[in-house]
Amino acid sequence: MEEPYKVNEKITAREVRVVGDNVEQGVYSTRDAQKLANEQNLDLVEISPTANPPVCRIIDYSKFKYEQKKKTREMKAKQQKVVIKEIRFGPNTDDHDFEFKLKHAKGFLESGYKIKSYVHFVGRSIVFKERGEILLLKFAQALEDLAKVEQLPKLEGKRMFLILSPKAAPVKK
Repeated sequence: MEEPYKVNEKITAREVRVVGDNVEQGVYSTRDAQKLANEQNLDLVEISPTANPPVCRIIDYSKFKYEQKKKTREMKAKQQKVVIKEIRFGPNTDDHDFEFKLKHAKGFLESGYKIKSYVHFVGRSIVFKERGEILLLKFAQALEDLAKVEQLPKLEGKRMFLILSPKAAPVKK
């Protein structure tokens, strides 16, 4: 695996800006900066290669790598995973079934989930595309106060999709 930072002899710049603890900050030749690092039994690590001159820090490289891994692990743990709940309709879904699925959708949105609702056309019911679109738009309109439409009804194969995402942040219980 390739190292993300240039360390010690791998630094190719002629001059570098040196920062770190117990070091006088300034621009040094790479050789002088390397000597400073060796005197303290530490490593010269190129932190910002795009700067002019490149910025190097005198630190213990193995400890630095460990802290970087720890930071990325923490960032990964804090990320929220997007959960998509699916709600399926038929083109001839009745009012009672619609209300029942609407109640479930409200619960999902309040929990912070996205909703992918779709009308599945089976057999010859594909001729009722308009009914499916009207049903999905009615669904979006009923959830207008809780959700925003991310994708309007779109037909893909035998399914017509509508994607909704919650407006407000989820309330944790």
